[in-house]
Amino acid sequence: QYKFRDLTIEELKNVSKTYPNFTFSMNTYTFKDGSQKDLLNFSGTVPVKYGNSYNIPIQLWILDSHPFAPPICFLKPTANMGISVGKHVDAHGRIYLPYLQNWSHPKSTVIGLIKEMIAKFEEELPLYSLSSSDAARQSELLSYIAKITEGETDMKSRSKIGGKNEGCFNKITVVGAGDLGIACVLTVAAKGVADKVILLDLSEGAAKGGTMDLEIFALPNVEISRDFSASADSKVVVVTVNSLGNAQTYLDVIQSNVDLFKGIIPAISHYSQNAVLLVASHPVEVMTYVAWKLSAFPKSRVIGVGANLDSERFQYILTNLLKAEVLAKDAWVIGEQGEDKVSSWTSYNLAANQTEGMAARNSRQKVANRAMEVLKGKGQRSWSVGLSVADLTDSILKDKRKVHSISTLAKGCCNINSEVFLSLPCILGTKGVLEMVKLEEDPLVQEKLQSSAGSIHDLQQQLKL
Repeated sequence: QYKFRDLTIEELKNVSKTYPNFTFSMNTYTFKDGSQKDLLNFSGTVPVKYGNSYNIPIQLWILDSHPFAPPICFLKPTANMGISVGKHVDAHGRIYLPYLQNWSHPKSTVIGLIKEMIAKFEEELPLYSLSSSDAARQSELLSYIAKITEGETDMKSRSKIGGKNEGCFNKITVVGAGDLGIACVLTVAAKGVADKVILLDLSEGAAKGGTMDLEIFALPNVEISRDFSASADSKVVVVTVNSLGNAQTYLDVIQSNVDLFKGIIPAISHYSQNAVLLVASHPVEVMTYVAWKLSAFPKSRVIGVGANLDSERFQYILTNLLKAEVLAKDAWVIGEQGEDKVSSWTSYNLAANQTEGMAARNSRQKVANRAMEVLKGKGQRSWSVGLSVADLTDSILKDKRKVHSISTLAKGCCNINSEVFLSLPCILGTKGVLEMVKLEEDPLVQEKLQSSAGSIHDLQQQLKL
């Protein structure tokens, strides 16, 4: 059921006139979350000049929200063709183009998309001719590639085909050029942890505001780009984008962010297949879950900023304002960002006597409550979150194995059985989460975590991934 049937039909008529070799059909497309839809798709060849003239076979799937959503594009290699993995094509033949990322009706059209596809393919030919022995191996892969183009994808197998070596160059990409994105660029650059910082500006129109200022007052090792290929081989990718739409409900706001992520995370994970994804978008627990699902990265390499800032502030307040330095060493803010966050401890040395132990625990909790009250008065401005992001990237890139309270998959912790992300103390290194630190067993804390997990899971069930 196409929502804008007349617009879709009119555009496909234009495609048929320009490229009469294309054949149209309706087939079932299986999305990464397992959901299925009957979608219009068309296959054919586009002419590409790369020294000689070539006819490049492609297949485009038209989503039911077309023309307000871009098509899903694949190469369709024959048995004697090999895929050249590059800036705009992955090992499965999925096509990534700036035109797709910046798709906006009515200025974006399928004809315009194909024209850009041809132009990019003329810069970097996406297919090559196989020798007879290679062709035999390629035919073995074709059934797999066919499943990919029909939507039956196993993204986790990408690393086995055509992957690149990371090297030792420390490159960070920040996605989103709003106040938070720019704050992250400035703080990461100031921290000096990266050899290169890429700012991906996905906003409409020319560079403006802070992005323009970054260009004017050029910082060493900072590059601004609108092309996802600029992020290639990043060690850490920080996602800061938030929808600025006119959503009416909280669920609508989150769904708008989910829709943004659909156009960002697959491209990011294509270009930086070994990166750690660090999510700073709101709400961080839900958007980290969305990034994990869309990237198909292992859970250890998809984290959110979570309560890292709150935990650092909490420990600072305990040590410097309340003079409880011993308590601060093992004190953490965990759970859900906002009003439902809770303080906890990773270890403790209470008196052996039960009565004395209870008194010590009560005294400790009073100090923690005072610290949490002070913490409530501290807002989270862009620059402060940026400092937290720089702190996390420093631990990751330098493999510090430092403990941070970050959003991580909480399933299996505190009797949580659903796939939700909550802030928990974890040891961070170059591969992301190396280990989750064991929390003190506290029934009240566990109850709060389980409550947060339940509400987050209910919310996630209402989203369209």
